Amino acid sequence: MRFSRMINVVGVHTEGELNEVITGGVLDVPGRTMFDKMRWLQTEGDDLRKFLLHEPRGKVTQCVNLVLPPTVPEADAGFVIMESDYYVPMSGSNTICTVTALLETGILPMTEPVTRITLEAPGGLVRVEAACRNGKCESVTFTNLPSFVFALDCPVEVEGLGTVMVDVAYGGMIYAMTDAGKLGFRLDPSEARDLVDTGEKIKRAAAKQVPAVHPENPEIHTINQTLWASPLQEIGGQKTARNAVIVSPGRIDRSPCGTGTCARLAIMHARGQIKAGERFIHKSIIDTTFIGAVLSTTQLGGKPAVTCSITGRAWITAFHQYVLDPSDPLPTGYRLSDTWPNS
Repeated sequence: MRFSRMINVVGVHTEGELNEVITGGVLDVPGRTMFDKMRWLQTEGDDLRKFLLHEPRGKVTQCVNLVLPPTVPEADAGFVIMESDYYVPMSGSNTICTVTALLETGILPMTEPVTRITLEAPGGLVRVEAACRNGKCESVTFTNLPSFVFALDCPVEVEGLGTVMVDVAYGGMIYAMTDAGKLGFRLDPSEARDLVDTGEKIKRAAAKQVPAVHPENPEIHTINQTLWASPLQEIGGQKTARNAVIVSPGRIDRSPCGTGTCARLAIMHARGQIKAGERFIHKSIIDTTFIGAVLSTTQLGGKPAVTCSITGRAWITAFHQYVLDPSDPLPTGYRLSDTWPNS
């Protein structure tokens, strides 16, 4: 049988979040930078995302990373992150899963006990240290792009909820963070559907009411995630908290969310709740964890910013070949609102 498309992927979950990694079937895409390549895929080559993420091949709880040759000599590999609705400049869970796939499949050489590589994300260069033993990538620590605050204690009018106070920050994506307890949520798995529905309402309202444009790249703009935050606690001298990030078109990030953790660290630093050098344990709704830290302070386009690191783990779950029969009437799949909200 002849196939008109065959894509090889490695399935990986990062602390519960499924992030597949394309390792074959796409040679390269046009663009001078990785951000340009992301924009080309978004505007000219979006059939790839639809083919892999839409049903019947994909699902709403899935992300896909396309590994590409880097465009700068400092990087060992580039990658473009494709989510259900968006192409994003950076993602922590997708970084961790991509590193794990690249090292454990031998695409990039593994050095034990620590492998150091640099990935080129659309948002910029990401420095990585992977702890490795016996051929296994046991954990991944990456230094993220600078994170910063747009607004603190910003009132947003949300239909059916009234005034909701949010903090808005960038950690690789732009987040509206709000206190889950003030709206009656405990961040328990049983609340997942209600957290999604309410979080999407808050995101849509905040995106309209709170301007947010990256100071150095105006093509990165607009709030696109809600982060439900539980109160910060000190447990055994260690700062910790739970969170649930809502990913459009309406689902919960199963991991503690790397860029969301960095956005929260920027907010915490702006409020004097954490200092450079301190660690922060961020828990997901399913009790998996990332360890975040503020490494240093910096400036970005005149804004105070922080450089953060995130440490997490990932596990390979599958090897797939997604194929397209030329007679298939659904080459880019479909979405139905029973599982794809707002479709």
